[in-house]
Amino acid sequence: MPIVAIAVDDEPMGVANVAAALQAHPGWTLHGTARSGREARALLESGNVDAVFLDIEMPGESGLDVARSLGIMEAPPVIIFVTAYHRFAVEAFELHALDYLLKPFDDERFGRSIARAEELIHLRQRSSFGDALRGYLDDRARGGPLTRFSIRSVGRLETVAVADVRWIAGAGNYVKLHLAGRVVLHRASMQHLERRLDPETFIRTHRGAIVRKALLRELVIVGDGTYEARLADGDRVPVSGRYVGQVRSHLK
Repeated sequence: MPIVAIAVDDEPMGVANVAAALQAHPGWTLHGTARSGREARALLESGNVDAVFLDIEMPGESGLDVARSLGIMEAPPVIIFVTAYHRFAVEAFELHALDYLLKPFDDERFGRSIARAEELIHLRQRSSFGDALRGYLDDRARGGPLTRFSIRSVGRLETVAVADVRWIAGAGNYVKLHLAGRVVLHRASMQHLERRLDPETFIRTHRGAIVRKALLRELVIVGDGTYEARLADGDRVPVSGRYVGQVRSHLK
């Protein structure tokens, strides 16, 4: 069966570009195009849609609003945002977008998005995607600290409880979640996580480290005025001068 997609963009050139790019992928079919969130929902109700190519900045309801509304579906389509603006990337990935294409995209970049979508769809992961999206929306509605991470890896989605995270290390556009016995890579920024995690539970020790307070055991000088924290499990994490005072206060 072909993979069924729709393209949503208020600009005719936007949907035309997606339609043209999809022609190079015979395993896909374009069910229809929409210029607003209302039209997009009508298309979603008219057929079993597997994937949505979704613009973000549209008059009235934005693409981010449309993505949030998909959370009510048991098995929502995977979302590939297509936009000219990079500033929406963080929230797009919070909403568990499969990918984020910047306009104008080339055939190679579009092909990588198609390959990732095929992996997720063929492995019947759409219901897992729906669970991840609803979990994020529940956290936001509750207004409290983050309680779970939805980790996208090759062909699958995995839910990791914040309660299982020992410490977090920065890795460019990603973070490394240190769990008991393994490390998981997650698409997020340290600044964003610092805002979303419970400050009673986690402490920032460095621009590249956030640590569970209960695991902190000692603060040591490692040379030239630099510090590191020793954790209960034996891990060592960096502590910068900016954060050494609050780490020392906590240990007291």
